[in-house]
Amino acid sequence: MSDATPTGETPDFDTMTRDIADVPAVEVITTVAVHLMSSAAVNLGLAEEGEAHKDLDEARKLITALAGLVTASATEISNFHAGPLRDGLKSLQLAFREASVVPDQPGQGPGEKYTGPVFG
Repeated sequence: MSDATPTGETPDFDTMTRDIADVPAVEVITTVAVHLMSSAAVNLGLAEEGEAHKDLDEARKLITALAGLVTASATEISNFHAGPLRDGLKSLQLAFREASVVPDQPGQGPGEKYTGPVFG
């Protein structure tokens, strides 16, 4: 695969991307969290054609990583950003419990070692 554009010129990657140093930490954290949420939702079978992509083992890993990120960064990114992330995390944890054939005990579900037991 070539780096050349359709006109044969090499793209100027410096102008195509922002310097990572210019991206505020809160933006990086929330972007990563949204990617983890989206991937977990797909692996929970919540996307279009969900059953074809359902993989609870993968969903567990993603939800646990999300819980660690949200819990560790909450005081750094303020409640304005952390609140919606916590709500999304809780929704995924509850969806995981519902999707499981044998639900985990309270406090043993994905990410609950960071968030504590999650109840509907």
